[in-house]
Amino acid sequence: MKIRTLLGAIACSVAALAATSTAHAANYKSEYKLSIVVSTAFPWGQGAQIWSDLVRERTDGRINIKIYPGTSLVQGDQTREFTAIRQGLIDLAIGSTINWSPQIKELNLFSLPFLMPDYAAIDALIEGDVGKQLLNIVEGKGVVPLAWGENGYRQLSNSKHEVKSPEDLKGMKLRVVGSPLYIDTFTALGANPTQMSWADAQPALATGAVDGQENPLSIYAGAKLYDVAQKYLTLWNYVADPLIFVVNKQVWESWTPEDQKIVRDAALEAGKKEIEIARKGVTPEDPALLKEIEGHGVTVTSLTPEQHDAFVKVTQPVFDKWKKTVGEALVDQAQKDIAARKQ
Repeated sequence: MKIRTLLGAIACSVAALAATSTAHAANYKSEYKLSIVVSTAFPWGQGAQIWSDLVRERTDGRINIKIYPGTSLVQGDQTREFTAIRQGLIDLAIGSTINWSPQIKELNLFSLPFLMPDYAAIDALIEGDVGKQLLNIVEGKGVVPLAWGENGYRQLSNSKHEVKSPEDLKGMKLRVVGSPLYIDTFTALGANPTQMSWADAQPALATGAVDGQENPLSIYAGAKLYDVAQKYLTLWNYVADPLIFVVNKQVWESWTPEDQKIVRDAALEAGKKEIEIARKGVTPEDPALLKEIEGHGVTVTSLTPEQHDAFVKVTQPVFDKWKKTVGEALVDQAQKDIAARKQ
């Protein structure tokens, strides 16, 4: 009798749990909107696809994520993306630290000119105390950050001539992202920076409305910018653009703890894979993508240490100005972590 009573109690508990799970699932949306700036053809977009697929598979379809590329949920204005997430117009996003920096000033850290000399420096920041501080700051703004990804080092291309020194940029009209820090940096270099969305940038390059742009090599190659007269490419690693996987807070709180763990673990896994994809072919150990770009008749310029230092010197006042905006303690910690990084 006791055994039958115990088995009955267990059966009731299982049924109750199942009913609770079903009730929770009944409150889930049929679709969750995931915003990204680019298409799924790029490493950034591939990371979104990996995350979406993992979540759908591991939740047995309870959380169905649909990817909206080109920041189409905010009419292509990538600087409005973070605000839209907070407001609930977007459910999830893999966002650029550059695009979100107007709302979160500390994210300008990664855009301080020539702060991070190599990939080990990026890793030292996002994997260390600085990365934790930044995710806490993002969470304080009303969204749930889960993992880091990477858009990569932003390199310079143009249709005019080789760029080896700041003097080569004098008067050149360059498309830049919508961040005042980028305006300051390229103004200091003597260029004519013009803010525009990525959607507007490609036709502007094709028509010659702007002379050049700065973006990671994966974006340059994926968008085939060599076909729109961008035949001169300078590798200078002046800034990098980490990505952040986030979920709207209300959406996050609507999920069960079990599903929250699934989404977080999937984001961490997708983030690691996305970083691997973003770095493929663009490192000294694996320059395959660079060689492919050269095969399209592109002149690729690598700076000597002396040439690199000339750019650093000219942009140092911009670094110093924006260090105060980002937070001097945070920048000091970043510089210490970079100095102590494992090469």
